[in-house]
Amino acid sequence: MSRQILVGSADEITRGQRKLVFVDCRSVVLFNIDGEFHAVENSCPHNGASLAGGQIEGRLLRCPAHGLRFDVATGCMPGKGGLRLATLPVRNVGGRLELTVDDAAAGPCRSQLS
Repeated sequence: MSRQILVGSADEITRGQRKLVFVDCRSVVLFNIDGEFHAVENSCPHNGASLAGGQIEGRLLRCPAHGLRFDVATGCMPGKGGLRLATLPVRNVGGRLELTVDDAAAGPCRSQLS
């Protein structure tokens, strides 16, 4: 089952900007690209590097660690095949940004120290 979680207001992420949020023990980056909001998990599928500081070129997000590029709308790399970035549905409801998360994916947080 899925649920919607409020992650902020649309006004706080202007065009071309991003916001890092934490939802159900996951780090997620929200992007406003030409007025459309997109959300991706903040972990490159190649080696887990943070994507929050990656360069945006149109809808393509470049991983700062190794330069791999991913479409933030689809999660796919340009061309055929390749790795896929985890995306999450986000919608603007009356100026409030709601992220849809799957309850099955949620679980207890693991300690960073264990």
